[in-house]
Amino acid sequence: METVRRLRAMASLCRQSAAYSPDRSWKLLAEAEYWEHMASNALLEHFKDCTAGSNDLAA
Repeated sequence: METVRRLRAMASLCRQSAAYSPDRSWKLLAEAEYWEHMASNALLEHFKDCTAGSNDLAA
């Protein structure tokens, strides 16, 4: 879960930077989208790992 927090923090920094750099905002917002995508993937993997562990216990 720490990984998800760090990835979302990176996305937040990109969005904040975009607010202060209008000339580069398109690039920074695209980068924020990338970090959010990575965070979603990491969260999905985390929950897959959690549910796989609970399925092993049930069997």
